[in-house]
Amino acid sequence: MNPIEQYIFSKKEPYQSIMLYVRSVIFKVLPEVEEKFSYKIPFFNMYNKPMLYLNILKGTNFVDIAFVQGIILEEKYPELKNYNKRKQVRSLQVSSIEDFDELMFSQLLKDVARYLEVSKKA
Repeated sequence: MNPIEQYIFSKKEPYQSIMLYVRSVIFKVLPEVEEKFSYKIPFFNMYNKPMLYLNILKGTNFVDIAFVQGIILEEKYPELKNYNKRKQVRSLQVSSIEDFDELMFSQLLKDVARYLEVSKKA
């Protein structure tokens, strides 16, 4: 088992199922995505640039799907939240798989990937 799988399987339900599901959607939509274990959490990179990460913040009851440059997409995707007043990062908070909008998330992933492809930012 790699470190990301160890991280995910060490989490309690429903977090474990949510992360496994989100991870499967990411790989389905962007098969070329690179998965890395950084800062003790799963990161997903495109074009050698960080795209998003999965995290469970202390004191919360959701999986935080955090987009590193999410600020550029918050107008098109009002579902993205500025949790904890982060400068660039915007995120989706998923409490259950039933509440997860896979179609919207898939389109969001494609838009982020297109942005990262042409972006000069690291």
